[in-house]
Amino acid sequence: MGLSNFKCYLILAVFLSLFAGLSASTFISDSIFGSSGSTGRNLLQAKKSCPVNFEFQNYTIITSKCKGPLYPPSLCCPAFKDFACQFADDINDLTNECASIMFNYINLEGKYPPGLFSSECKEGKQGLECPALPPSESQSKSERSKGCWTVSKPFRRMILVAVFLVLLQFM
Repeated sequence: MGLSNFKCYLILAVFLSLFAGLSASTFISDSIFGSSGSTGRNLLQAKKSCPVNFEFQNYTIITSKCKGPLYPPSLCCPAFKDFACQFADDINDLTNECASIMFNYINLEGKYPPGLFSSECKEGKQGLECPALPPSESQSKSERSKGCWTVSKPFRRMILVAVFLVLLQFM
């Protein structure tokens, strides 16, 4: 009887951890809006090049909706998220230059004032929340260009739970 209760609690714990992982969202970190100036030890550490080529991206998703002179946040922020969320992993990586390169091209294409999106677009402590994307869209451009296929964390957890449940049947 004790082993049966243990199995039930174990299965319950596994499913609770699975659902907690599935509810996680991707964010565009507030730190990408910060100053690119570096101090101290960071002066000697060169940043990696950005794996995404922002020069040839389609910026009309932003420029068609976010127009001056007022730049309404109700139009600009969703347009910015629509564009930037597909690159969230790359632009949140503070060891590369993706965020600054992306903002340079956005400002160049849309002739936006510097800091427009950082001052107008705020959601929470973690930054701008990106909607969950299908695995094919959530891969970074660099992964897609290399022909790599990655398995998302929730999917890996689901496979792990399935294997665990199959093994549990043979105990």
